[in-house]
Amino acid sequence: MKALRRRTLRAVSVAAATWVGAGVATSIPDAILLAVSCAVLSCLITAVLVRWRHPALVVAAVALACAAATAGTVASLAPVRPQIAALQAEGGRHLELEVTVTGRIDGSADGGAWFDAVASTVRAGDAAVAGAIPARVLVDAEGRSALTRASMGSVVAVTGRAIPAEPGERAALVVRAGAVVSATEPAGVWAWFENLRDGLVASTRGLPQPGAGLVPGLAVGDTSGLDAATESAMNASSLSHLTAVSGANCAIVVGAAFALLALCGASRGLRVVGAFTVLAAFVALVTPEPSVVRAAAMASVAMLALALGRPAIGIAVLSLAVTVLLVIDPWLARSLGFALSAAATGALLLLARPLAGGLERWMPRALALAIAVPTSAQLVCGPLIVLIDPHVPLLGIAANLVADPAAAPATIAGALACIAPFPWLRDGLTALAWVPAAWIAAVAHTSASVAAQNLPWPDGLIGAALLALVGVAVCLVIVRPRRLPRLVGVATAAMAVVVGLVLGGAAVRTVAGPLTVPSAWQVAMCDVGQGDATLWRSGTAVALVDTGPAPEALARCLTQFGIERLDLLVLTHFDLDHVGGSPAVIGHAALVVHGPTDGDADRRLLDRFEAAGARLQEATTGTSGTLGATRWQALGPPPRAAPGNDASVAIDVAGVGFPRTVLLGDLGERSQAALRTRVDVPRVQVVKVSHHGSADQDAALYRALHPAVGLIGVGADNRYGHPTEKLLAMLTALGATVGRTDRDGALAVWVDGDGGLALWRERASIGAVAASPAREPPRRDVGAGR
Repeated sequence: MKALRRRTLRAVSVAAATWVGAGVATSIPDAILLAVSCAVLSCLITAVLVRWRHPALVVAAVALACAAATAGTVASLAPVRPQIAALQAEGGRHLELEVTVTGRIDGSADGGAWFDAVASTVRAGDAAVAGAIPARVLVDAEGRSALTRASMGSVVAVTGRAIPAEPGERAALVVRAGAVVSATEPAGVWAWFENLRDGLVASTRGLPQPGAGLVPGLAVGDTSGLDAATESAMNASSLSHLTAVSGANCAIVVGAAFALLALCGASRGLRVVGAFTVLAAFVALVTPEPSVVRAAAMASVAMLALALGRPAIGIAVLSLAVTVLLVIDPWLARSLGFALSAAATGALLLLARPLAGGLERWMPRALALAIAVPTSAQLVCGPLIVLIDPHVPLLGIAANLVADPAAAPATIAGALACIAPFPWLRDGLTALAWVPAAWIAAVAHTSASVAAQNLPWPDGLIGAALLALVGVAVCLVIVRPRRLPRLVGVATAAMAVVVGLVLGGAAVRTVAGPLTVPSAWQVAMCDVGQGDATLWRSGTAVALVDTGPAPEALARCLTQFGIERLDLLVLTHFDLDHVGGSPAVIGHAALVVHGPTDGDADRRLLDRFEAAGARLQEATTGTSGTLGATRWQALGPPPRAAPGNDASVAIDVAGVGFPRTVLLGDLGERSQAALRTRVDVPRVQVVKVSHHGSADQDAALYRALHPAVGLIGVGADNRYGHPTEKLLAMLTALGATVGRTDRDGALAVWVDGDGGLALWRERASIGAVAASPAREPPRRDVGAGR
């Protein structure tokens, strides 16, 4: 047994070294040097092995050889990238491409779609690059309609501009297609599989939602018919792995085939061969894109190990699978999906049985095993998930426990419906699949509707490490190894302390925090340091103007004001102190209105918002819209304005019972004066002071606005001297009450029941009410304890 464990550890060491090598190779500009270095070191160690044999040297030699192989794979694409750069692709030059689709064409929330492809030719004017160029293509809603019959294997000709690729991205070219010139239908076996998938989707039409949209997702990973609310609920309840082709889907197919062959009396060898033949056909049916291939590989490892009854061997085979996949596709090392897939498979192999053994002390064996499987996956995958979503789904294990029994019949019935030779048989199987699918959808919506089920958790590496320690403590408490009684006691106490602290912090952030904010607020300014982030609200609709410099500060403010979704996000300009907090709201904004872009970074940020489902709209003078009962209008910038502070989007917001508000971005004195001469400046109740209260202000504009309240987003002890005495004196002379985030913290303004204007300061003394200057409109200052 000890020898088996040592061999397993060696395989894990090789996989880990390969993973590190792949991560480094995809991060550096010249991977060939890494490949040569690792290969030379491997040869030297191999030479030493001739005279001095030691297992550690064998592991080191193999690990370095695998790392060299991954670096070599990355280096093989290196010549293509400079050629693409030579076409000035990163500058957005007009490109003409001919690509072959290599993955599923998935629709986006705005009606467009992304798909992976291999470009055979890329042209920019008279220059051209030919070869096998990994590409990723985004098409708009019009282009999506031209791809109705396209699928994996289709040849598509598009024109468009290049989007700068993220560092370490597999695609050498990312393109936003302006037009789809032509698109062929898939041919041969791919056309047959496409017809099967289309038949399944058509068979669900007429069945009640949301179960009908979930059937193709459970069976073949097609979420085109899934409504946004159900998709969001599946994510929130930790059931999203059921709607994508994950290891769970593949394991169900393999397990069903294995069990059927066993019932027919087939030998173990025949069962294994037959099950994996079925798995290969299933992968082809759902399109063998990289995510599906790795899911099939992980499922194969898990099922093989369980079939043999040798978890230790399973870990060794898992390590081999990870190594091979990384050598073939080194960019998987940077994929969270790959890490989650490998971690979940390892958890199933190592943790499920011990956890089930520990749980058997309190419940029947079957129930213990049913709980142990999702618990082990949750404990291992949680620290990885919290890196991108700092929440722990408290009901995730329960939701999986209740929903997972329905996943197998829904997947099997849906897959059989997909290949059914007769329409009446297909429709009958689809109806059978709808029953468990509707149950899963109901579980997702029910658990997602519990507001307290998403426990806020510290983000970043600290949060991941903390959750990992909690996971270890949970394992020790459940398993209770007899040889470590003191460690079990320490783990129990530590788990209680950590959970208590997190629950207490969550209560302050999610319950006590919002209770301190006046419920009647209409305009609010976040305390995000030296930067701007201003909210306005009308009914249930909420808008955010700028995001401040950091996502953490913005996330705290949104939690404080009870904001989960933005109907409108305005990015006045692209300085870091106005857009740096964007990661906190990507995927949570329906419409993004922005000023002129300046360079690749600005366009990349907008592309991230669009890829997450937001609509984009560039604002110029006169651009307008509604939010609840309010109407907003851009006072600037003028068309074709040069990007920067002076091209900030200035917004005028008005509505019945709403304090008229103007937000000036970072406009300087000259651009403020130009705005004053270009538009009829309204008299307002609230002004978001420009450029954090700098001295670069147009006094005539502020006299025309004549605000009752001036809000200044500014950081404490900033090195710019903001807000300046000149600006403060200007507002004082107008009789305006000033709120500044460096001293007052978050700010909120609203029209109270008497028609007056109330200003709340987060850091004001509890219960303090300051008298306001006696001029219209009346207003008052409200302390933090109101």
